[in-house]
Amino acid sequence: MLAPVQLLSASRQNLWRLILIRVLVLAAQAGSVGFAYATDILPLPWVELSITLMISAAFCVLAALRLRAPWPVTELEYAVQLACDMIIHSLLLFYSGGSTNPFVSYYLVPLTIAAAILPWAYSMVLSGLALSCYTVLLIWYEPLHLNVEHEAMIISLHLFGMWMNFALSAAFITFFVVKMAGALRRQDQLQAERREEGMRDEQLLAVATQAAGAAHELGTPLATMSVLIKELRIEHKNPLLQEDLAVLQEQVQLCKDTLQQLVRAAEADRRQAVQEQTALEWLEAVLRRWHLMRPEASYRFQCIGQGAAPRVLPPPDLTQALLNLLNNAADACPDDLDIQLGWDIQWIELSIRDHGAGVPLAIAEQLGKPFFTTKGRGFGLGLFLSQASVTRAGGTVKLYNHEDGGTLTELRLPRRYSL
Repeated sequence: MLAPVQLLSASRQNLWRLILIRVLVLAAQAGSVGFAYATDILPLPWVELSITLMISAAFCVLAALRLRAPWPVTELEYAVQLACDMIIHSLLLFYSGGSTNPFVSYYLVPLTIAAAILPWAYSMVLSGLALSCYTVLLIWYEPLHLNVEHEAMIISLHLFGMWMNFALSAAFITFFVVKMAGALRRQDQLQAERREEGMRDEQLLAVATQAAGAAHELGTPLATMSVLIKELRIEHKNPLLQEDLAVLQEQVQLCKDTLQQLVRAAEADRRQAVQEQTALEWLEAVLRRWHLMRPEASYRFQCIGQGAAPRVLPPPDLTQALLNLLNNAADACPDDLDIQLGWDIQWIELSIRDHGAGVPLAIAEQLGKPFFTTKGRGFGLGLFLSQASVTRAGGTVKLYNHEDGGTLTELRLPRRYSL
């Protein structure tokens, strides 16, 4: 029965727990009344008590059926539910000795629940209701007619009832209230995460808008540069100059290809046409493209995954995220990067280790925020965009200072992201 509760919201979980409290209390109340009836220790108004217990049982059933309804459980509704519990409890006390009943202090349980999960206004109203009911029961109730021959046993039962009431109240408050407060804290944490995601999406939208405008404007100067480089290669036959011009031409062509890929990626997203491939093929393709961008960098690649490589559908933004992480490592130290790819039944894991100076502890918490960079150049967007893309895919990106020096970047993607 506990598994479906995890799918409910915090307010619905709290109502489910309140229903469970009612069932347990109803069982204790019915057991006590049944014991008194069977032993004939106390002459009680059995009909009135039975009707009240049936009303309590019906209320439990109605509340359980209400949980099947799609509308949310509001704070007002929850306060009304607690108020009904107090009224039913007051009716049972009225027919069983009023304030002399050892279970009179059970009022503290719904009050504690209200204080834990409801606003103070509702808690104050419920406190006033509990105090009013208790006050009425001091002067208006059905007195108990005790049998003199059972007086000693009745005193013992009264003490036992006080102990049982304390034990039940302590158990309900300790277990259920802690669970209810924990559910609310998790809900608040989830809302905070969603707000943070919303702010990050707004930042991404602003960056994407600027990037689209820049991509449109860069097309013309790149075409002009390509034409001029071709003319220079024709006019100047110096071998050293030819080599430099060839590198420039490759870089300009790479920029043009990147802009074209932006257009193709947007079109592919609209058609949901992403190419299927293995994780190993995807990484090797990214490394080839990255080495064209950073020909000065050297690296060692090792695949440590066991069995067949998982098949993935990597969107263009995830490929760009990996390129950004590789560029960050190369900026720290372009020599002898260690790159490893592995996987297990849950995750696809990629690690990139550079041999640079590492992450300064003083700014470690700032990494990944937009427009924050430790380099003398750049805009401070690479790691921010990478984290956003990987998080959207359900993965994580973490940077550590390696124990042997340098920085270790770990990228994890869930296997559910693959086929």
